[in-house]
Amino acid sequence: MRVIRFWFISIVWVAVAGSACHGRPPAIAPTMSSSPLLQSSRPPAPPPQPARLTAGPSGGGAMPLSEEEAFRRKSLQQLNAEHPLGDVFFNYDQAVLGDAARTVLQGDAAWLLKWKQTTVRIEGHCDERGTAEYNLALGQKRAAATRDYLVSLGVDSARVATTSLGKEEPFCQASNEGCWSQNRRGHFLVTAK
Repeated sequence: MRVIRFWFISIVWVAVAGSACHGRPPAIAPTMSSSPLLQSSRPPAPPPQPARLTAGPSGGGAMPLSEEEAFRRKSLQQLNAEHPLGDVFFNYDQAVLGDAARTVLQGDAAWLLKWKQTTVRIEGHCDERGTAEYNLALGQKRAAATRDYLVSLGVDSARVATTSLGKEEPFCQASNEGCWSQNRRGHFLVTAK
């Protein structure tokens, strides 16, 4: 009997000593999200969805918009703010496309051939030097040269209108070559999609 008592006392002592040294982990106070009693009666707002997601055909999970659907949903103002078509620049008193302009227009033509329902207007711009009449004529030549190259790349000419703004609406206002070179351009605006 003494042996059993000795073992019983030893086990109890080890248990008491062990719990004193290795006490139980402290209780964690419930948080708002883990305790149903502390949650408000109104469910939390759903997380914001990225702009490119929409409900799937079954009304289930979100599916990304197709490129065509995203394009269709954009307004003309949004589309033009993105500048999907690159402008082309001209040398002083010239309406001839250089190699850099042709490269830009090849990319523009690819975009226009992809989005066949779009129409654009090319505005011919000039720097401030020369008369208003001269610059209107030069701006028209620049717009026409830009359109003609796009047509040679397969873009339907009925989709491309031209106009000349001459020196009347400069992009840059300073009177120096840095600004003048920015103002000698063919500028694109998407007019319908």
